[in-house]
Amino acid sequence: MALSEPAPHPAQEQIRRTDPGSREPGTSPEDAGAGTAPAPAGTGAPARPAASGAAAQADAAARAAALRAPLRPAVRVPAPLPAAPRTAELTGPVFGTADVGPLDHDLTRQHHGEPVGERIVVSGRVTDRRGRPVRGQLVELWQANAAGRYAHPLDRHPAPLDPHFTGAGRCLTGDDGRYRFVTVRPGAYPLGGPHDLWRASHLHFSLFGTAFTQRLVTQMYFPGDPLLADDVIWHTVSDSAARARLICSLDRTLGEPGRSLGYRWDIVLDGPCATWTEGAR
Repeated sequence: MALSEPAPHPAQEQIRRTDPGSREPGTSPEDAGAGTAPAPAGTGAPARPAASGAAAQADAAARAAALRAPLRPAVRVPAPLPAAPRTAELTGPVFGTADVGPLDHDLTRQHHGEPVGERIVVSGRVTDRRGRPVRGQLVELWQANAAGRYAHPLDRHPAPLDPHFTGAGRCLTGDDGRYRFVTVRPGAYPLGGPHDLWRASHLHFSLFGTAFTQRLVTQMYFPGDPLLADDVIWHTVSDSAARARLICSLDRTLGEPGRSLGYRWDIVLDGPCATWTEGAR
């Protein structure tokens, strides 16, 4: 059932009556008194010129604000739990039952055996738009294994699971905003469908602020990956510069000699050069 048009607010109605830009159909600007302000009622004084400069801008802003004001009262949405400052946190995800451990950042040492695949180190800084480090930020990572399969029951990709690789880690940023993960390079995997599309190798990142409601989720890709040209998720980022910022860079100084290569990927949380996050386009 369609709702009837609400009655205008008195302030809005007054503006509609006096605003030179809001006139009745069939009248001309001259008929509406364009360019002039009405004289006080009953004074017999001629209409005065409309305000100009800063005063005119302030008047126009006030009129526009009144016209944009809601015409109906706010609708209260019942919360699933009693209203409290931390209701969102109580219904959101949890970090786990324990603090971040010393080996949580190393996905290659979470089991008794060694995982299969090319070992890599991924590190970078988490900063704000001005380059200031974000300290104590919880950074989570999850990924497919070297064969391109996630350790998740919904992943039906017919690739082998690795009993020594779960594909999830976490760490806290240091005083300089730096994070560091040791893992294996994930494999590509098919999306299915008639065009045989594949996802390029990528890592999922999650960053938390001071509350669960501030969670940001994004993805990191590897340089020179030929599958990027057809990766449908990477191409959902409409801005080419933002897509390029999702690709890490090879940095041999971050690796472990004789064991792993290093990749650098910095994350900017806000501003014009912010790292793309899921839900943004």
